[in-house]
Amino acid sequence: MPDHAHSTPFVEIDRADWAELAPTTELPLTPTEIVEMRGIGDRLDLREVTEVYLPLSKLISLYAVGAKQLHNDTSRFLHRDSESTPFVIGVAGSVAVGKSTSARLLRELLSRWEDTPRVELITTDGFLLPNAELERRGLMQRKGFPESYDRRALLRFVTKVKSGAEEVRAPFYSHLSYDIVTDAEVVVRRPDILIVEGLNVLQPPSNGHGLAVSDLFDFTVYVDARTTDIATWYVDRFLTLQEGAFANPQSYFHRFASLTREEAISTATGIWKSINEPNLRENVLPTRSRADLVLRKSADHTVSSVLLRKL
Repeated sequence: MPDHAHSTPFVEIDRADWAELAPTTELPLTPTEIVEMRGIGDRLDLREVTEVYLPLSKLISLYAVGAKQLHNDTSRFLHRDSESTPFVIGVAGSVAVGKSTSARLLRELLSRWEDTPRVELITTDGFLLPNAELERRGLMQRKGFPESYDRRALLRFVTKVKSGAEEVRAPFYSHLSYDIVTDAEVVVRRPDILIVEGLNVLQPPSNGHGLAVSDLFDFTVYVDARTTDIATWYVDRFLTLQEGAFANPQSYFHRFASLTREEAISTATGIWKSINEPNLRENVLPTRSRADLVLRKSADHTVSSVLLRKL
């Protein structure tokens, strides 16, 4: 078999070898903080944070420090005095794969490293088109697909952050109302690191040319798992939400609260197969190869290996 058949831009590191890269410093998070960051269905614990996310945060910190040093060296070479701009990280992956938990963990861990004390996190949910506009365009059943976002607004937001703007504002999204909140905003003020988390953040330009938000990222992470495992996690999460958040009369999904368990499983499976799985296969999964690092999960939600793009 020719050598190129096994060629890959990534080096794969198994869990045991990756865990050995963990810094010898004491974990800067308490068990309570870890529980508070755990997403619904995640099996996140002290060991997972220590063996997977602590080494990852240190690696990204090295990249961020290296970018700042490169900026300083370039400024001296050009005889220009300018401040470095925020280091921007993109975190992508399917619905229910645990990317939000990964992003929250990275925010907390990176902020503990001496060179990156100010870390902020924003999700692309705030750049979804309002439900009224989605209804007008006939896109409510494609919410989460690339065309359901205001991609120009997201691109403008990250561009302003990367340009060094003192303050940049983004829309606020409520998971309770399942919609944009018109009188609320998220404000980002020149952090050392900005994490942008979302389904489609690694998408290339929609028309094949021009600038995509992924072009503005300094480091990217894709949270990966088998599609069959993610489907199971999605249904499990739906059942958990049915007993919790859906019970709130203000919840957009309150109509699902009274379903029997069998009806809830059938409903969740239908939503997965008609919306989330097609979006994953058509739009999200094809961007995996564009990431700098892939966290590959096993069926129990723990990370089994890490793929790092070769330098």
